[in-house]
Amino acid sequence: MKTWEFIVRRLLLLIPVILGVTIITFTVSHVIPADPARAFAGGPKAQPDVIERITKELHLDEPIWVQYFYYLNDILHFNLGKSYLESRPVSDSLAQYFPATLELTIFAMLIAIPLGIVGGIISAIRRNKLSDHITRIIAIVGYSLPIFWLALMLQYVLAYQIPILPLEGRLAIGMTAPASITGLYVLDSIVTGNLTTLGSSLYHLILPSFTLGFATLALILRMTRSSMLEVMGMDYIRTGRAKGLSERTVIYKHALRNALIPTITVTGLAFGGLLGGAVLTETIFNWPGMGRFAAEAVLGFDFNAVMGFTILVAIIYVVANLIVDVLYAVIDPRVRLGGG
Repeated sequence: MKTWEFIVRRLLLLIPVILGVTIITFTVSHVIPADPARAFAGGPKAQPDVIERITKELHLDEPIWVQYFYYLNDILHFNLGKSYLESRPVSDSLAQYFPATLELTIFAMLIAIPLGIVGGIISAIRRNKLSDHITRIIAIVGYSLPIFWLALMLQYVLAYQIPILPLEGRLAIGMTAPASITGLYVLDSIVTGNLTTLGSSLYHLILPSFTLGFATLALILRMTRSSMLEVMGMDYIRTGRAKGLSERTVIYKHALRNALIPTITVTGLAFGGLLGGAVLTETIFNWPGMGRFAAEAVLGFDFNAVMGFTILVAIIYVVANLIVDVLYAVIDPRVRLGGG
């Protein structure tokens, strides 16, 4: 099967996935004991005529299955509805917040992937030695620590006690954002040649990206170590050594390529998960991303915003898995797309 045929087939799977996500999310969000019309109208002090108007706008006076078909019709017309908390279309809100989450996720993965893979390789080839014990401790700690506790401790130590890093935000107070091209401050600063905002944006990314990437680093480290240990015990590795191949060639050319298959799997899923909403990290560091937007939407019973966010996350996961499947064939020539 050709690569483009495989990609098209996998993208077609996006349709039932999105449909299933909309059904589940819509049903759950609309059966909870809440009155979003009253909340949007001002809460306990809301005027009855305003509540009635919002109820009709959201079709909340219709049966739930009728409401769902109204919503499905809007989606087919690329309309995610209106966010009543922000008084604008949900698509506009997601377009504003997504670049911030994407930038944070990219830098978190830039920390997690190289450190995790290198640490896993070192741990595997120096099994039961000091470096192996240290990396395993890091993996256990990273996988066990609550992310909100790590974020708060890093803020306390590096922003309060030893104020060498900023506490929150994407830029220094009073600094103007770079001209918006992609919404990624680092990239936009490079494109426009604004070195001041480039430095500030990189400076503000250190704490939140490390916090977000630490758990993923631990996961990649553990997976790389276990995969390398499994591969290093296989017959073809012993054969390579018996033929006189250098240890570097055996490890990096033969063992690592096969060991990276499960690592790529967890990395792709982790990337999708981080993009799906780093709620705690973005909230603690006051990062204007999708995670914080989703949390506020849930607390404010903003159904359209919650469902729009969920659909975007589902698409991200499907695309991430598609990229992982394609990478399998790139790394391991024995893998054929589509099982051919």
